[in-house]
Amino acid sequence: MPKTNVSHSYQATSLEEQQAAYDRWAKEYEFDLCAMGYRIPAVIAAVFTRFVASGTAPILDAGCGGGIQSEALAMLGYGPMTGIDLSEGMLHIARDKGIYAELHQMTLGERLRFSDDTFAAVLSSGTITPKHAPAHSFDELIRVAMPGASIVFSLRDDPTQEPAYPEALLRLTASGAWRETFVTESFKSMPYGEPEISHRVHVYEVS
Repeated sequence: MPKTNVSHSYQATSLEEQQAAYDRWAKEYEFDLCAMGYRIPAVIAAVFTRFVASGTAPILDAGCGGGIQSEALAMLGYGPMTGIDLSEGMLHIARDKGIYAELHQMTLGERLRFSDDTFAAVLSSGTITPKHAPAHSFDELIRVAMPGASIVFSLRDDPTQEPAYPEALLRLTASGAWRETFVTESFKSMPYGEPEISHRVHVYEVS
């Protein structure tokens, strides 16, 4: 069941358990999310095309899963993409789509194996969220992004959101690391499966 698989991914108590949960879910992941009316990829794609010029490269898809987000952007002419995810099962699905120049098993919240100022744009779809990628993940995304790069990401916007995430946005803005350029209205991200969950999509420009 779609909702059961979502629950299992959030019930993991360690990175190893979370990786195993996504490895098991990989083949059904996109089917399950689509069945729940998953809206984040469409919203991010629309926002991305507004703030990231066609031809911008390279692009980092942080927490790429099976490639559902980059697949939408590839259809719009974006690439080459570099994807990272903690789940090898998800990376296998992404690899089969043929839309990534590079795929690496890495974990958001840890230091990423990229040099400073590597990427001309960064996106993270449905990943920087409680019990998945911690709020300090933003620091690494800024480090690996070029000055002037846009970072486009979804963030929870409902009563279950942990204060560490909006606090991180404010901290990094106050420090001059980036500036906010756009944020969507709040929207139900999985209306047919988890109607209580809402998100916004944010855009920040790296200083």
